[in-house]
Amino acid sequence: MTKIALITGANKGIGHEIARLLAEQGVTTIVGARDEERGRAAGERLGQPYVRLDVTDEASVASAAKWVEQEYGRLDILVNNAGITGGFADPRPSATPAGALREVYETNVFGVVTVTNAMLPLLRESEAGRIVNMTSELGSLGMAMDRESPFWDVNIIAYNSSKTALNMITVCYAKELMDTPIKVNAANPGYCATDLNGHMGFRTAEQGAAIAVRLATLDADGPTGAYLEDAGSVRW
Repeated sequence: MTKIALITGANKGIGHEIARLLAEQGVTTIVGARDEERGRAAGERLGQPYVRLDVTDEASVASAAKWVEQEYGRLDILVNNAGITGGFADPRPSATPAGALREVYETNVFGVVTVTNAMLPLLRESEAGRIVNMTSELGSLGMAMDRESPFWDVNIIAYNSSKTALNMITVCYAKELMDTPIKVNAANPGYCATDLNGHMGFRTAEQGAAIAVRLATLDADGPTGAYLEDAGSVRW
């Protein structure tokens, strides 16, 4: 039976590469994107379906979930990839207004909860549902407080704290779903060159997508509630 996947923010960058790699494995991969023109174009490039999905709009998310149910009746893989940085003009906590955090959290935190809750009934219809939350090493409290870490000086309160929150969200869902076939994990793609960071990263989007694809296709003895990258576990 062909697996059905939904990737948010899949019209470009790491999300697009996740969709492409899953499609190459024979997975029907739904391109989720809020911009209809770009989303449809991405779907056409991949030969995969598209659904409009704005993670910050509950009505949009509900409509997307209804469409998936009508078209496929279930969902096997959900990758919460859509995310924003909030910008890097002056990332100091003391220079960052609370409104900037609210904007970032709407997508990176609340959007993930909105999408996951809407899609969970469909994931429960799968024989082995998989949820992958795209996080960052910048969400690691251990590395943030390690003076020897390359991330010591990257003190971006909005983005970093949103990914720390996302890590806990991953754990909370994993605990709730522990006695089900659904596995929930956080994937760290590393510092990839994408529009998100002005293409300053040293890894490619394809390289960043690899860990998400691995977690999206875990077998039954794979982990749940884990924070992982290509090399293994990431410090919480």
